Amino acid sequence: MPAAPAPGPPPAPPGGPHVGALRFLYIGVTNTDEAVARHEAVLGARLRWRFQAFGADVAAIELSPARDPAGPQPLVLLADHRPAGSVLPIYEIDDLDAAIATWHDRGATIEGPLGTPEGTAIVVQDLHGAELAFLQVERPGAMDGAWADEGNSHRVR
Repeated sequence: MPAAPAPGPPPAPPGGPHVGALRFLYIGVTNTDEAVARHEAVLGARLRWRFQAFGADVAAIELSPARDPAGPQPLVLLADHRPAGSVLPIYEIDDLDAAIATWHDRGATIEGPLGTPEGTAIVVQDLHGAELAFLQVERPGAMDGAWADEGNSHRVR
């Protein structure tokens, strides 16, 4: 039996902005140390970066560090400040202002805009309770650059 195709980004509502790739899966954990170790041991994940700041411990891991023939895979963010067991997909978007207007017009609850190291984001809760986040990437690779900075006191090695 052939494998089901990988799900793509949610379709933009008619007249809405273009939704790009799934960039991150933001997963809530109770203990970032243990979650990283488990993902490395069981799934062969590779730590990409990790920071502790503002009372949060967030680690980015790659589940398929080698390039996947299907294309780049999203980074998995393991975060102790998110509700344990929660998963928030974060999609790239080309026009955040248009996304805000489109979701607002359709009655969704919007949190944000929120500043992130890579750009500006919103979290949307649709009328059915599903949470999605959209990120307009303005500083690609910002976290990788901060991780490479030996003087960054927030990085965890």
